[in-house]
Amino acid sequence: MKKTAILFPGQGSQFIGMGQQFIEQDQDAAAIMDLAEKISGFPLKKLSFEGPLKDLTRVLYLQPALTVVNLICYQQLLKLVPDLSPAFFAGHSLGEYSALYGSGVLSLEDTLALVTKRGELMEREGAANPGGMRAVLGLDIHEVQEILQGYDGGGIAVVANHNTGAQIVLSGDDEGLKGVGALCSEKGAKVIPLKVSVANHSPLVAGAVDDFAAFMENITFTAPKVPVLFNVTGEKETDPVAIKSIMARQIASTVCWLPSIEQMVKEGVEVFVELGPKNVLTGMMKKILPKGAGITCLQADSPEGLAKVAEVLAGE
Repeated sequence: MKKTAILFPGQGSQFIGMGQQFIEQDQDAAAIMDLAEKISGFPLKKLSFEGPLKDLTRVLYLQPALTVVNLICYQQLLKLVPDLSPAFFAGHSLGEYSALYGSGVLSLEDTLALVTKRGELMEREGAANPGGMRAVLGLDIHEVQEILQGYDGGGIAVVANHNTGAQIVLSGDDEGLKGVGALCSEKGAKVIPLKVSVANHSPLVAGAVDDFAAFMENITFTAPKVPVLFNVTGEKETDPVAIKSIMARQIASTVCWLPSIEQMVKEGVEVFVELGPKNVLTGMMKKILPKGAGITCLQADSPEGLAKVAEVLAGE
């Protein structure tokens, strides 16, 4: 089997019907959903299958709902490829919790408890400090940082995600996003408002960090059995205490996605598999990987998609 990395998506990948085929066809998948509903206290199955999308997109519900679908996709892949031995795990923002489960840092129950608490705290902060996010296409991270450093207008705007060489996501309040977005547009960038309810990875949600750190004190973290590339640092970490600190800071820190992917490529990853709703991360990979790199990118959120992934992995 070629050197493989498993990737998990985060907020923004949700859709009505996600996970439905697995849960209706497989008792083990249904059991994970039942556990997630019990731990969260939310009707996650109904929200995921029927919506409405407005409710599913609420950070309070979305964090456990999306995570459970990620975890089900991973569970189902292991059924098809029992000898799967990934070289790395990584997850984009919320998806990092699925990566921690896959790597053995967290138990299934603790993973679901953490994302439920994270969603609760971030919804609280979002209500107290309204804001949003905007994608900036066509400028690199240095150009965006220069614009931010030179911005002398009002409001708050920071880099939330460093996704690709030419896709940066800003997070902040309306005034700051409008002001900085206008400057980015003047430099030739395309600026797109994102459909999110909270200014994720910004000072506007920083009030959740200490409370989340306190909640994690009673959660057992163990050293990863498989390396995880962390959003906050773009690097690996093995110390459970350090990982807890990283995951608390992650709420209000920049997601260093491009550096994480570049590190895995540098270390010889030949196959990237995105497990979870939609193919947002796989779409980014097309913009990250150099032409002719010979690296395979796969994605699955359905039984048919997973069967194709399993076929490719088995044939490697």
